[in-house]
Amino acid sequence: QVQLVESGGRLVQPGGSLRLSCAASEHTFSGYHMGWFRQGPMNEREFVAGITRGGDFSYYADSVKGRFRISRDNSNNTLFLQMRKVKPEDAAVYFCAASDRLGALRDRDDYKWWGRGTQVTVSA
Repeated sequence: QVQLVESGGRLVQPGGSLRLSCAASEHTFSGYHMGWFRQGPMNEREFVAGITRGGDFSYYADSVKGRFRISRDNSNNTLFLQMRKVKPEDAAVYFCAASDRLGALRDRDDYKWWGRGTQVTVSA
């Protein structure tokens, strides 16, 4: 069972940049499809980005496409989310998640293992 720990969340100004990290406990990290989700105070947990096991294919929610980039370092068991041109509506708790399923996984039910989240606050 993989354990996930997010980090990197902080206060950022609108238009700024931020990089989130997710450290996985297992050396079999490369065997998991990975994703980022987020949840605001009044919202459901929503999909942000996903990436295949080898990192060769990534996909995004329309709200972050062109601004965020998901990547992974399988040699160091780490997932990243580079956030650029951050908007106030990006403020949320960000979660990384792992799945043993195949395909483009956008539903939270597709993911079995979750981190506890890291808070991103957007304010001038």
